[in-house]
Formats: sequence, C-alpha cells, structure tokens
Amino acid sequence: MPKGSAERRKYLRIEAQIALRIIAKSGFIDTPDVKNISPLGLAFESKKEYKTSEPIELTINLPKSKNPVHVNGKVIWQKKTSFEDNAPYIIGCEFNEIEEDNKNTFLKYLCDVMYAQKIKH
Repeated sequence: MPKGSAERRKYLRIEAQIALRIIAKSGFIDTPDVKNISPLGLAFESKKEYKTSEPIELTINLPKSKNPVHVNGKVIWQKKTSFEDNAPYIIGCEFNEIEEDNKNTFLKYLCDVMYAQKIKH
C-alpha cells in the first residue's frame, strides 16, 4: 500500500473459486472468474467492460450449497489487467442486497473459507 494511503475495506477479501453468473442492467450476461469475495462485495475478471455504478444481478453458486445466492449489486471500479487490446478487466462490485433466504448460507460459507485458509497458514 502506498505511503499515506489508508485501507478502505471494512472486511478482508477471500480468494475463492465459486461459480458466478451476472446479468447487467444493459441486458448482457456474463459468467466471469471470481478473484476474491467479502461479505460486502467481490472482484472478478471478465473480457467484458462494465460501466461504473452499473446495477448488476449476481447469482452465486457456492460449493456444497443446494440453492444459489441471489444478490443485487453495482460496479464500483474496473481496470484492465494490461495495456494489450484484448486484455481482460478486473471489476469490483459492491453488494446492495443479498436474498434473505440465503444470507446465512453465504456468510457461513465465508466464515468456513476464512477459517480453512487461516489453518493452512
């Protein structure tokens, strides 16, 4: 972190491999690779460019979970991974609303992954 800058995240981001499906307000559908996740948002890699503040609907398929978690969110930031024309983007999104029925499942998954990663270190 650059000198003098403050970490703005409220929660630790966890590296996790989960299946994600996104429907953007513009109508396009994406199935990107998740880079990391927290209780408040996630970052993913995509070949598609998103607009900042664009509302998105996320369907998160957690391992060992019967039902997917449905989340409404918005794009907060994006950056290209390199200067190459076809380079993918890393996109950060913030969760606005997590479906109530699956909120506990989602939070338990995050806790389990954090605990498992702490044990490995």
